[in-house]
Amino acid sequence: MSAAIKRTVVCAGLLSIVLFAGCTDWKKKYESLNVEHQNLKGLLDRERAEKGQLSDQLAKDQQTIADLQKQIVEKKKSAAEATGFGEGYDVAFDPSKGTITVTLSDAILFDSGKVNLKSASSRELDHIYSVIREKYAGKNIEVIGHTDTDPIKKTKWSDNWELSAERALTVARYLMQKGISEDKIKAAGCGPARPVMPNSSATGKAKNRRVEIVVLMR
Repeated sequence: MSAAIKRTVVCAGLLSIVLFAGCTDWKKKYESLNVEHQNLKGLLDRERAEKGQLSDQLAKDQQTIADLQKQIVEKKKSAAEATGFGEGYDVAFDPSKGTITVTLSDAILFDSGKVNLKSASSRELDHIYSVIREKYAGKNIEVIGHTDTDPIKKTKWSDNWELSAERALTVARYLMQKGISEDKIKAAGCGPARPVMPNSSATGKAKNRRVEIVVLMR
């Protein structure tokens, strides 16, 4: 075999190796891209399904809000009756915010300057929990503590902000022990910052010392 023919055979062999290696590389790249494409497609499908479920839930929530508003406006029901908490409870319904707020006086829940629940308060909280479980399961809940403007005296709490936060946390923990998921509830203290009446009278101060349990409808 001449040198020229040998060189031709060698070159052909090298070209075949290069082409084969190139095909193998392209095949690997194609397979990798195909896997990535399938993963992205699956992610997109899941996002579309979740978006659809969220849209359906929002529509249901809005319908519930509209039904409650209709009962209050057209059927002349109180917010307490329409929302299911029952007469005797201080309940406010805000359709624009999509919230139901149940207000409990601190006199029902706590002794003065204390954060431990009174034994009698369990009946009130158990009822509120049962309504939430039956009618508003899965909704986010906010527990907000409030005080009057009287300064804290002879207690371990540094100020009204700390007292209100600890009271809210006590109520939130009670509801969690009953069964509300910890990722569905939060507690906050507002101290004297959000009064519902002037603090210039004993009656006003009593109204301002309260804990609100807020159900977020949407």
